[in-house]
Amino acid sequence: MPAKARNGKGHPAKRTFQAIRIECNHELEVLRGALDGMIDLLADHGRLCIITFHSLEDRIVKLCFRRNENPCTCPPDFPVCVCGKKSRGKVVTKKPVLPSEREQNENTRSQSAKLRVFEHIESGI
Repeated sequence: MPAKARNGKGHPAKRTFQAIRIECNHELEVLRGALDGMIDLLADHGRLCIITFHSLEDRIVKLCFRRNENPCTCPPDFPVCVCGKKSRGKVVTKKPVLPSEREQNENTRSQSAKLRVFEHIESGI
């Protein structure tokens, strides 16, 4: 076992079984497919708050929120947007909200948690 993996945080097979669970349950695909639908369900100025516990989940949420904030596919050198895609909202948390040191001490499972928030904008804008 590599020295980097022997950091003393839990059982060495923990990450392996986590990877197997994520793959068997298709967790990343389900998340990817559900995010746009959840944004569709938001009322005007409604907020979608997602807490992730794994870097792969966090990346999917971050990219989905960015894509919905700025969906334009026009080349950056175009002076005006011609694709016609409109923003569906804004990312409230440019950086994820992390648990405080106190929270991490009281609840060790919160150590990997990251909170991201997306706010839906009015459809008429």
